[in-house]
Amino acid sequence: MPGTLRFILDGELVELDRVEPTRSVLQYLREDLLRVGSKEGCAEGDCGACTVVIAELAGDALQYRAVNACIQFLPTLDGKALFTVESLKASDGSLHPVQQSLVDHHGSQCGFCTPGFVMSMFALYKNNPSPTRADIDDALSGNLCRCTGYRPIIDACMHMYDYPIAQDSDAQLVEQLRGLQRQQGMSLELEQASYHAPATVDELASLYQQNPTARILAGGTDVGLWVTKQLRELPLIIYLGNVKELKQISRQDGAIEIGAAVTLSDALDEIVGQFPELAEMFRRFASVPVRNAGTLVGNVANGSPIGDSMPALMVLDTRVKLRRGSRLREMALADLYLDYMKNALQAGEFIESIEIPAREDAILLRCYKLSKRFDQDISAVCMAIALRLDGDRVAEIRIALGGMAAIPKRAALAEACLRGEAWDEETVKRAMQQLGQDFTPLSDMRASADYRARAAANLLYRFFLETRPQQPLGAQAVNVFAVTG
Repeated sequence: MPGTLRFILDGELVELDRVEPTRSVLQYLREDLLRVGSKEGCAEGDCGACTVVIAELAGDALQYRAVNACIQFLPTLDGKALFTVESLKASDGSLHPVQQSLVDHHGSQCGFCTPGFVMSMFALYKNNPSPTRADIDDALSGNLCRCTGYRPIIDACMHMYDYPIAQDSDAQLVEQLRGLQRQQGMSLELEQASYHAPATVDELASLYQQNPTARILAGGTDVGLWVTKQLRELPLIIYLGNVKELKQISRQDGAIEIGAAVTLSDALDEIVGQFPELAEMFRRFASVPVRNAGTLVGNVANGSPIGDSMPALMVLDTRVKLRRGSRLREMALADLYLDYMKNALQAGEFIESIEIPAREDAILLRCYKLSKRFDQDISAVCMAIALRLDGDRVAEIRIALGGMAAIPKRAALAEACLRGEAWDEETVKRAMQQLGQDFTPLSDMRASADYRARAAANLLYRFFLETRPQQPLGAQAVNVFAVTG
């Protein structure tokens, strides 16, 4: 019913009618339910101590995903099922296989981070019956341990399938969730704050046009930090996650259209299927819990100068589809950003979807990420390049960078220097100099301006060495590496 939040916890229906829109799932668990297994370590989705698992319907099946409870707003649980570390123990008191494996392999010391690891392992257990070591590393990428070390935890992941299979009630949960699905939107009001979750894109467009100062909420991986770190008040929230049309990925003649509510996990998997050169880059894009909650279109709409998706999408010639009320328009993603955290969206207008064109014939594609750590680190420089040669000449080239300016953007001067010219060292070195005119980087905690400028030029040169017609370096399809100094 409208005005009541409904979700499943431990097989039981929970109904709440007085909910603060920005109250986090973690606050609700610890303060209201006294479920203190989930911990607050960072309040920004980095450490994983708060990890829980959310299950929702995906057709006739269940989709289990680990997320960070510290930045997940409680109302977004509507129509879903929530699992915490307390949920896993059987009625007879026996531990779940993931818990027992952690005990047997000595995967816990102080225990602060352990519940978060358990829940990331639980999601992996439900989704992948035979993970590789890389799958395990990826699944645990959002969980930090300061005392045990990761080897015994990884051992526990590798052996958690050795125990008797945990009994579950997926069929019953599917039926319960079916009964919670809404045909109409849901709204919550509490004092001076309100939360609206429209069910259709038409309802969303009308609501946002009437309330252009509202905060659009998708995954909350950025907006959640506004509340936990900046203590901002968000009096009016419009949530996209219940709009079925926006949760779709469509394909036509090789082109991919990704709706505004599609998670990063689903969107990046789809893109990598068409452009496998981006696989390593996207594996390093945040952590699994962040990718499970955040959306690709939300990352695009946010427009952070250090967002890693935009350079790759720009060189793929991605277009954004915008909507305001009943009016639709399109533009190139490269034209969306105007200045730092400013874009071309009008009041009451939102990004409905993005469209990535079909892969061009004979395209050479690379994406490079420079950062101090492999997992969960923000880029000092992110460069993507797409090149099409006509013999030994440049028929088309697109170069985009993040971390180099107030906005992610194309390197227009360097591109113009190369287009139509011979793909040789002399031409490339001229383009490397032009990059200095395209960007005026700044110095910060991640890298100096000089480092960024030199690194960007050298990445372009590296791309040339890997793709030159004679004696290419023979590098792997993707070359992503970390800053070592």
